[in-house]
Amino acid sequence: MGNKDWQSELRSIFENTRILEKSKHETVVHFEQFCEFIVEPAFESLAEGMAEFGVKLRVQKTKSRDIRLSLSFPRSKDDQFLYRLSLPKNSVELRLGLVVKGRKSPKGEFKSRDEDFMPGLGPAEILKLTKEDVILDVLEHYRDFIYEALTTPD
Repeated sequence: MGNKDWQSELRSIFENTRILEKSKHETVVHFEQFCEFIVEPAFESLAEGMAEFGVKLRVQKTKSRDIRLSLSFPRSKDDQFLYRLSLPKNSVELRLGLVVKGRKSPKGEFKSRDEDFMPGLGPAEILKLTKEDVILDVLEHYRDFIYEALTTPD
């Protein structure tokens, strides 16, 4: 096996474990700050804009790993579109998952799509996003869903 000192290997394991635990904690803190200072204000601004078109927007935050918005059908209480950002369990960096769900009619089945949130961006770049960046991402997904729903056969 070579000349490796088992005691230094043991120290290395525990030091690396400590670093990973610290990184996981910092990542949760970064996600919470991202939600508080960027995502939630973005959703609030979007709610005001959607209200003009008779669309209700609700925000739900669960624990410290998940935030979602749901958009109703125009002039309805029934959800039409959901946009959910989540921090995967045991993440050591800010790489977020995105789930988009939508349905054509209030009684229809939801179709769901899982993807990465803004896949071209690294963790540090995500923290530099503005609320406008987040609003535009939500609107891009919402637009794509609406257009697809309107142009595909049942």
